[in-house]
Parts: sequence; structure tokens; C-alpha cells
Amino acid sequence: MQFINSIHEGDRVSAVFLCKSKQSLKTKAGKTYYSLQLQDKTGIADGKVWDLGPGIEDFDSMDFIQIEAQATMYQRALQLNIRRIRRADDSEYNMADYIPSTRFNVGDMYKEILQYADSVEEKHLHALLQHFFVEDKTFINAFKTHSAAKTIHHGFAGGLLEHTLSVTRLCDFYAKHYDMLSRDLLITAALCHDIGKTKELSRFPANDYTDEGQLLGHIVIGARMVDDECGRIEGFPETLRNELVHCILAHHGELEYGSPKKPALAEALALNLADNADARLETMREFLSGGKNTEWLGYSRIFESNIRRTEVPGDRHE
Repeated sequence: MQFINSIHEGDRVSAVFLCKSKQSLKTKAGKTYYSLQLQDKTGIADGKVWDLGPGIEDFDSMDFIQIEAQATMYQRALQLNIRRIRRADDSEYNMADYIPSTRFNVGDMYKEILQYADSVEEKHLHALLQHFFVEDKTFINAFKTHSAAKTIHHGFAGGLLEHTLSVTRLCDFYAKHYDMLSRDLLITAALCHDIGKTKELSRFPANDYTDEGQLLGHIVIGARMVDDECGRIEGFPETLRNELVHCILAHHGELEYGSPKKPALAEALALNLADNADARLETMREFLSGGKNTEWLGYSRIFESNIRRTEVPGDRHE
């Protein structure tokens, strides 16, 4: 199979891709064309169908399509100029080739999640974590398989699990280094901070926003999930309940980044820093892994900078 990350400028491409999105647009001259997002497990490529002639059969978004195209570069990004399209037969593709997935072992990561959950000593927080991560099988399945984002960072199957574990590891370090932090509260908040994404985003291959996700967003959804479960646990202290919900509501740090509240607790601040650090560094990793084998990789709108690979002795790029 010809994967997106193996395609170079000038290549002739004949392969099956998942059509993530399809838009019918018009050129300045008024000619109709299609703009597509094509996906496989290695990434996403822009596709253009400039001539809607007889070689372009009927297809829709979320179809698997067989294309024939010429690979070009447009504004430093891969673009496939497509000449022929048809819906692919089921026998022509393996679903696993089209779902980007975590690099790490899901079972091993989840085992570590459970170890963190079990390490929380405060009985009410412990009961809360047991509900989500041990007892609720529907939630557990969604948590293991969901992405952490539609795009940007951890936008792959298992991404939510991977991101949550990374944030929890960082918070565990913070709790050991800064003695004013309540480890039980911080670890619980870290494990629960993005659970709303199990309802904000749909499952693969769509990995798109649900109605609930569009209307409420994962922060509000997650805060509701946690608050509702706190209410079911007998004797859950009201102050502790509010502190935990606050950490979730404030974990994006700034109002303009989607947080309903700015951090008012040390634990909320620590969670925000850990969440931002993992998200930003994973975004950088994905940018570096998706670029050509050159030192300078071009301008990143996310980082608002031209990005360069670090020159490590003994690992220079020729």
C-alpha cells in the first residue's frame, strides 16, 4: 500500500484512502471543483479534483476511495491532484491501515493508569477513580480508543489514553517536587481532566465533534461527568468536590483557550502547566515526524515560527 507519509512531490499515486471530508467549491472563474481531505494511518493529505469529468465517480465523505493522482507541493504541504476516483470495494482495504494509532502499547499504558488511580489514598477520590477506570466498562473502552483531539495533538486512536498518562506522570513529578500540592487531588484531576473527550468526539474513523461536543465542549462535559459521580458517592466532601471540578474547569488556563475559569488553586495551576506542556511537545513531535528529512522544516502556524531540527552530534542530516 502507498501510505501518505511515503508520497513525495512528483509521484504518481494509485491507492485507496479514507475521504475524511469533501467540499464542492468554485474557482475564481466559476468552475466547480472538489477539495478533499484524504487520510490513512500515517497522516492526512489535501486532495483536489479540478476536472469533474467521467473519471470521477460518485462518492461521499467517509467513503473509502480508490484514486489516481499526481503529487505536488502547495505552500509546503503535500497536495494530490486527482484525475480518477471510484468507491473502493471492501476487499481493497484494511480498516487498520486508515486509523492513526498511538505508538505505545495500550494495555501497558492502561495498567499504569490503574496504578496511579489505586495510589490515591483519599477514600472519596479513590472511589471516584474506581468507578471510571475499573467499573464503567463503556467508559473504559471509549477512553482507551478515543483520540485527544480532532487535529493538532494526539489526534489518533489511543491518543486520549497516551495524553492522560503523560499529564499524570508530570503531575506526579510536580507533587513530589512542590510540597504545597495535594497529590491525591492533583492525580485525580490529571486522570479525569479530559474524560469529556469521550463524548465530545466520535469514534474513528470519523473522529469528529458530536452535537454535545459542539454545544458544550469537553471541559464542561468532563466537569459534569465528575460532578455527577461525586454526587453518587456517599459523604463526598463538598469542598473537595468543588476543588476537583474547579481543576477540570480551569485546566486550559486562560479564558481565551476555552477554560470557563482561570486556575485559583495550586493544583489547578499544576494541571494546566502539565496539560499544556504535553500538548505542545507532542504537537512539536508530530510536526518534526511529519516533515522531510531536512534541518529546516518550514513555518508552523501553531508555533508561529520556522521550525528547525536539533543538530545532535552523530545524528546529522545529510
